[in-house]
Amino acid sequence: MTFPSSTKDNMLNAQTFTHVSLHTAFPGTTGANEVTGGSPAYARKAITLNASSGGSRSLSAAVTLDVPACTVRWLGYWNGASFVATAPNGGATPKNFIALPATDTIYAPGHGWGDGQKIALFNGTPPGGLTEGTVYFTRDTTADTFKVAATAGGSAIDLTSASSFGCVVCAITEDVYAAQNTHQLSSTTFTIPD
Repeated sequence: MTFPSSTKDNMLNAQTFTHVSLHTAFPGTTGANEVTGGSPAYARKAITLNASSGGSRSLSAAVTLDVPACTVRWLGYWNGASFVATAPNGGATPKNFIALPATDTIYAPGHGWGDGQKIALFNGTPPGGLTEGTVYFTRDTTADTFKVAATAGGSAIDLTSASSFGCVVCAITEDVYAAQNTHQLSSTTFTIPD
C-alpha cells in the first residue's frame, strides 16, 4: 500500500521530536546504548524540525553534540523523556526490501550500493540469520540485489527466513572518535517509505 504525500505529512507532523541522542550500538525501542561521559560531558541536544512536505520532515538547524572517545553508529529521537525513533548514523534513507532465502539474497530495487557498503536492518524482524541493528556489509551486488556478510569481503550469510513487514535496510556510517570531539548532525529527514 502506498500512502499519498498529504497523509504522510499528517502522520509525520503528528509526531513531536524534542531531542536527538547518539548511540554506540542499536538503541532498540528504549534508547539503549546511549553515549555517556566525556569532558565536556555528552548530553542529548534539543532539535526543531520543519513542517512535513511531500512526505518528508527535516531538521531545521544543525546540532553539535560533545562526544567522548567512542564509535557513533545510531541516532535516537525523543519526545521529552520518551524515546520515539531511531535512525542509522549518516543520514541515509531507509529502503524497503524483500529477502529471498532460497538464494540468500536481498532484493532492494535501485539500492545504489557496491560491494562492501555498511548496512543495517531495523524496524522489525530481519531475515533469519541476521540480527536487527547489527552492522553488516554488502557483497555480490547488482542494481537491485545483494547478499550480506559479517565482514567486508566475508562469506555470504545464510538467510533462513523472510523478514517481518516494515523491516527496512539502510546504509550506516560508523564515526570513530579516538578522543574527545564533537559530532555534527547537519541534516536529518524523516520519511515514510512507499
